[in-house]
Amino acid sequence: MRNRFDQQLMQLNVELVTMGALCEEALTYAIRALFQKEEGMITRTLEAEDQINQKEKEIEGICMKLLLQQQPVARDLRIISSALKMISDMERIGDQAADIAEIVKYMDRRDMPAPEHLRNMSDFASKMVTDAINSFVNKDLDLARKVILDDDVVDDYFEKVKKDLIEAISRGDWTGEMGGQFYLDTLMIAKYIERIGDHATNIAEWVVFSITGSHPEEKN
Repeated sequence: MRNRFDQQLMQLNVELVTMGALCEEALTYAIRALFQKEEGMITRTLEAEDQINQKEKEIEGICMKLLLQQQPVARDLRIISSALKMISDMERIGDQAADIAEIVKYMDRRDMPAPEHLRNMSDFASKMVTDAINSFVNKDLDLARKVILDDDVVDDYFEKVKKDLIEAISRGDWTGEMGGQFYLDTLMIAKYIERIGDHATNIAEWVVFSITGSHPEEKN
């Protein structure tokens, strides 16, 4: 019975890794659509989001089977409950990558460069997602804690992006209705990226809980 349970736990890990990889893909495609203006990337982002949603349902099913058909001990329960929390954050990452792609789809970007800090912010948030997933796969407590600390870096980038936008408007770089809409679209994209950093942080916090039995927020 325990061998079967361990096999199902292993399958849970595999599916979580797959879902995490889909989140990384969705975010990468959305960022490429924004900065490289590759229209095909918008479609690929939305396709990845659909796969993420399907994977969430599959993982929920595995977790329910583990809880109902087996007799998990305390550590097993931590892993299963953490997995359920993590897939919720992963699903939101997929949603927000899709939101970015939808904005990019209708953006008028004629000769309007994105704020200089937005690309760095995008790259850093993407790395946070990758690191959060890797911390779970490798049961790497130090990496999970690093992701939690990295959230401050994304927040700092968000403030810099807002400053970039304000300075561009002050210089008169973006004028008229088109410029105003570009400002709002870019600010919204930055906000979605900031939220993706938050979700990566949440994933890392649940990794800490699954390993130690203590959630970082409980100490705050």
